[in-house]
Amino acid sequence: MMPLTVEPFYSVCGLFMIGVAGGVAADARRPKRWGSVGFWALLGAVFIGGPVFPPVFSGYLILALVALAATGHVRPPQRVAPDRAGRFREAGRLGNRVLWPVLAVPATAVAGSLLLGRWHWRGRLLAEPAQAPLIALGVGVVLALLWGLRATGSGVRVPAAQGGRLLELVGWALILPQLLAALGGIFATAGVGEVVAGLTARALPTQLPWVAVTAYCLGMALFTMCLGNAFAAFAVITGGIGLPFIVRLHGGNPAIMAAMGMLAGYCGTLVTPMAANFNIVPALLLDLEDRHAVIKAQVPIALAVFAANLALMGLCVYRY
Repeated sequence: MMPLTVEPFYSVCGLFMIGVAGGVAADARRPKRWGSVGFWALLGAVFIGGPVFPPVFSGYLILALVALAATGHVRPPQRVAPDRAGRFREAGRLGNRVLWPVLAVPATAVAGSLLLGRWHWRGRLLAEPAQAPLIALGVGVVLALLWGLRATGSGVRVPAAQGGRLLELVGWALILPQLLAALGGIFATAGVGEVVAGLTARALPTQLPWVAVTAYCLGMALFTMCLGNAFAAFAVITGGIGLPFIVRLHGGNPAIMAAMGMLAGYCGTLVTPMAANFNIVPALLLDLEDRHAVIKAQVPIALAVFAANLALMGLCVYRY
């Protein structure tokens, strides 16, 4: 028996996206519906065929997705006035029970991440250890779905319809984190880190340990604001500032540097619209008039966390 991988979950996601494309195609009232149909159908094909498609072919599909989104052909569904009275009645009927399926997702993900990659069945690993967290997350979502159906008494059509509606509300921003993370990898491979190191050495007195720490944390936050993804910034800024100045020049602890550097990057995530999945999508889902309301609410927290993180890193990274 082959170990379980994450590919079946990706295939289910792809099939769901193709189903969303079919629903959009059936709605003749939608403006520019064929652009949305193409977007969701192509994205579903990437999720399903990713392991077998040649990389170049997948790249062309991604370029097609970007072209559809950039030209305004991916449109959200028409908004329907919510039935507030009905929602309050349903909330009163369900009470706090509806939260248990939601909590089942992180609980299963954490437990599965710790255990799934170690379980054996007939002398073989049950799941690929490197993919255990994602597999556990997928299992948690399936369990939460089944639990939610049982708790609410709803049919399968309800999560399918509402899931499709939310997917369309998110729209093209759904693929932004993956694209930005890939962009960070491209920057690192292209040698942007070396360029950053050279510019930093010429512009700042990096022979001072606290200057190197400040430059690293600020670089992580600012680059994350530009890319919208701390993982994308990490490869560039750690290779360009963290390793050459904090670790090699001043003998800093690389583990402390990396952990606290990521937290500095997350502070940048809180204040940038480029992190659309964190800062723009919630505003869309909550029907907020100000699309930047989430960012405005997070700015004070981001500044406070960044200042505390910078001070702690300066105190800890050179003492171990």
